[in-house]
Amino acid sequence: MLKIMNRDEGFTGLEAAIVLIAFVVVAAVFSYVVLGAGFFTTQKSQEVVYTSVEMASSNLEVIGDVYGLAADTATGVDTIRFTVGLSAGGSPVDFSTVQMVFATEDTVEILNATSGHTDALSGTDKEWNITDGVTGTDLLLEDQDKFTILAHPTDELTENEEFNLEIRPSVGAAFGLKRTIPAKINSVNLLY
Repeated sequence: MLKIMNRDEGFTGLEAAIVLIAFVVVAAVFSYVVLGAGFFTTQKSQEVVYTSVEMASSNLEVIGDVYGLAADTATGVDTIRFTVGLSAGGSPVDFSTVQMVFATEDTVEILNATSGHTDALSGTDKEWNITDGVTGTDLLLEDQDKFTILAHPTDELTENEEFNLEIRPSVGAAFGLKRTIPAKINSVNLLY
């Protein structure tokens, strides 16, 4: 009997089991930390993608045609008239914060917004205004709203001259409107 009691084999198995359990617990904690970090990274990546898509996609689209208006057909087109609305699924655009940049081959200028909206077709050089679609002082383009905009560059545009009018909302991508003045200028010209 004494021979049996002096053997330590049972303790060795118990120590091995304790070490094995410790390894399993450490591995479980480590895998939980790794999975948590993975889920966090995935969530942040998803946020970045949604924000990027929102910033890269333009919310605006031209509705109908773009016209060039000439007060004097001999000097050229002095006003660009077009109507904008929201694209499908687009978020609202606050036109009180919109900036417009007008560019030709020779010039680039920022057009200033007039306060509110006007019903007059005439305007001063280097400005833009909303002539139709605004109710009261609400300059938020949303849902099915349509704003008719008149842009008045500093210099008149002559025959076959190309221009680019860029609408830059405070949120979202800029919307570019590139057109060419026709070969013969009338009082009202359809721009392509």
